[in-house]
Amino acid sequence: MVADQENKKGSEKEGDAAKAKAEAKKAAGDAARARAKKAKEEAAAASVKIAAPGETKISPSKTPRLATQYKNKVVPALMKEFQFKNPMEVPRLTKVVINCAVKEAVANPKVLDGTYEEIMAISGQKPVLTRARKAIAAFKVRSGNAVGVMVTLRRARMYEFLDRLMNVALPRVRDFKGVNAKGFDGRGNFSMGIREQIIFPEINYDKVDKVRGMTVTITTTAKKNEHARALLAELGMPFRK
Repeated sequence: MVADQENKKGSEKEGDAAKAKAEAKKAAGDAARARAKKAKEEAAAASVKIAAPGETKISPSKTPRLATQYKNKVVPALMKEFQFKNPMEVPRLTKVVINCAVKEAVANPKVLDGTYEEIMAISGQKPVLTRARKAIAAFKVRSGNAVGVMVTLRRARMYEFLDRLMNVALPRVRDFKGVNAKGFDGRGNFSMGIREQIIFPEINYDKVDKVRGMTVTITTTAKKNEHARALLAELGMPFRK
């Protein structure tokens, strides 16, 4: 009887030890998976350089090529063309807004995740979600629903994006004949539509779930369409002739 009890206690101890060992193994596996997931996320974040606070400012040691071109070539050219007496009269760029509306997000908000990553890769800056201001029953849109992604670029990031857009992305458009110059609003702003995000080399075509377009709005200090067009043309915007 005593021997049976001792055997029973020994079996229970062995069972407890085995259970504790299994739990420890499971905890170690969970910790390893968590570390691997974190490392993967850090690697993915490192692959896309995001602008940190202060990095968007232009410094003498890291001046974008387009900013140098504006200072050395565009300003003298526009002063001569329009007879400006002061360099401060020459129009300049203030910001670039990239906006991408995703109609599928109304039914499936997770679709925005891919668009968010693509706009972040293109601009090098974290975008924000745009939300519907009003409810539209016909489109099943409620007020506050996320319907797109937007990012605003200024200073160095603005010049770097425009440089890549005009000299790398637009020439990759199929049958490209130039940018339509009818996108000026008379107040120094120019808007253009891009039909495919895959023209940007930062986009991995194998990871694209659907080809989507976007709108790029360039804001300047120009007061006339003529001045704004001359500014962009001198910077290298390939307007259609």
